Amino acid sequence: MTSIKTLLAGSVALFCLTSAAMAEDCKVGLTMPSLNAPYFAAQVAAVEKAAKDAGCEITTADSQSDFSKQINDVEDMVAKGINILIINPRDQEALVPAVNAATAAGVKVVAMDSTLNAKANFISLIRSSSDENGRLVGDWIAKKMKGTPIKMILISGNQGNPGGLERRMGVIKGIAEAQLVNEGAVNLQILGQGWGDWATDGGLKAAEDLLQAHPDANLVVGENDSMVLGAVQAAKAAGLDNILFAAAADGQREALAMIKDGTYGATGLNDPDLVGRTAFDIAYKAFKGELPADFPKEYFTPADVISKDNVDKYYNPESVF
Repeated sequence: MTSIKTLLAGSVALFCLTSAAMAEDCKVGLTMPSLNAPYFAAQVAAVEKAAKDAGCEITTADSQSDFSKQINDVEDMVAKGINILIINPRDQEALVPAVNAATAAGVKVVAMDSTLNAKANFISLIRSSSDENGRLVGDWIAKKMKGTPIKMILISGNQGNPGGLERRMGVIKGIAEAQLVNEGAVNLQILGQGWGDWATDGGLKAAEDLLQAHPDANLVVGENDSMVLGAVQAAKAAGLDNILFAAAADGQREALAMIKDGTYGATGLNDPDLVGRTAFDIAYKAFKGELPADFPKEYFTPADVISKDNVDKYYNPESVF
């Protein structure tokens, strides 16, 4: 008769072999448009931790703001045998052929954060709602500045980015809707737009140029916190202290600290940790055959505007982002 000890030893050995096989079989590729902003770094950290916790191997690539390099990175990962691809695309159109080729090779592809043409063959796009976050921030701005004509300068990420477009148009829509409801007319003037490539240094340079040209601006809106933090530095250096600062999205730690002390107005909730973990979870379920067949092609995490009224709910001084 086989002893319990022998059975237990066999079960442990089988479990170890199964775990090792799963780790060997689960190979994840993660490709990012850039790592020049804390948001991207936090997203990478979230996906890498989730993959490792699941026993998967993971390879990460930084496209360095070059969609041609990102295409090559995807092709290299597929050639090396990944079976899960998580992509934050640099360009919604240019990456379509690479994504389609990965899917055709049997790779489970999930996009996150930045828009990818919905005609591409991937499982789902995971992100916060740029439109809804922007609208909530715009509504907050209109109520905060009620009775004051708004003279806004806009700091955008990179030209042609559909996520950036959704963010800024969401803010503009939110301001216009709230002014119409509460004041009966839209009193918004956009003085100029600059491009900050999603980074603090880029936001600083764009704001320097715009504030020099438009010193009467009373509102700076950026498409992410990093660029607005740069704009805050530019305004301070120029001696301009009558400006309200807001971002359409993110919830970066430094911005939330400034919201707490009243030197920054508001930002939209776009948690990179939540987006990253959710993207991996969905891709991993697809890999294991556990994802429902009717899972939506686009999946949004919750939206909110973070202001002094609720910042304590979201602020974490130990956050990576």
